Amino acid sequence: MLLLVVLLLLWSLCLGIGLAQASEPRSANTVAQTATPTLPPNSPTETEATPPTAIGTVDIVPARFQQGQDLYLQNCATCHIALPPAVMPSETWRRLIQDSEHYGATIQPLDSIELQILWQYLREYSRPQAEGDSIPYRVYQSKLFRALHPRVDLPTKVNLNSCVSCHPGAAQYDFRRLSAEWQNAP
Repeated sequence: MLLLVVLLLLWSLCLGIGLAQASEPRSANTVAQTATPTLPPNSPTETEATPPTAIGTVDIVPARFQQGQDLYLQNCATCHIALPPAVMPSETWRRLIQDSEHYGATIQPLDSIELQILWQYLREYSRPQAEGDSIPYRVYQSKLFRALHPRVDLPTKVNLNSCVSCHPGAAQYDFRRLSAEWQNAP
């Protein structure tokens, strides 16, 4: 009987610790540490083993969403600049990927599997629609986009040249690197 009580207490303790860890958000350092593989001794460093990518996305994309990001870049960045998904709300992305008349141009629809993979990526990295807000269809209509660019005098129609003037790597999906004018801007 005593053994049963001890096992029950031990099980409860383990369950409590597990629930506490599951409910606490993981910090960026914890995520980076768990995502970084351990290299054996005397092996090349991580940067030597896998060359860094040229993508300077805002979010680090784990392997399970990488195919979705690749589909996004292959299908969107070939015609226009590929924005980080967080710039637009999820509902905008949902409508955009289902609309074959995309900004006035007819696009080839994705098959259902590709569409699901793309949607999982966009849904994960976009943001929820604020209650009462209209759904932006153009980037300059996005409240988050305007909030991220408070001192930028945006033209009426934002285009690739608008972005590249401040983000020289925007055509390569790199929004981290800024032009000299904005390098140290507050």
